[in-house]
Amino acid sequence: MTASLMNERPRANREMSLKGALQKRSMRIAGHRTSLALEPQFWSALERIARERGASMPLLIASIDERRGKDAPEASLASAVRVFVLENRV
Repeated sequence: MTASLMNERPRANREMSLKGALQKRSMRIAGHRTSLALEPQFWSALERIARERGASMPLLIASIDERRGKDAPEASLASAVRVFVLENRV
C-alpha cells in the first residue's frame, strides 16, 4: 500500500475560517492519485489520530480507504474518513 500527500493547497485564510468550508488535499493511495475535501476540523482530528498512532496521514487515509472497500464500497472516501474520525474521537 503506497500513499503520499501531494501539494497541499489550503483555501485563503478568510475562507478557512468559515464554518463548513472544505479544504481539499491531493494524495496518492494504492498507486492512484485522488483528492479529498474535508472540513478543517476533520483534517485536524485526522492529524491528531495519525500522530497518536505514529502513522503518516497518507497511510492512515489509505487504511481507511482499504477498510471502506471491504465494509462499505458504496460510501465515498470523505464519508468513510468522517465516520472514522467520529469512531476514534477522544
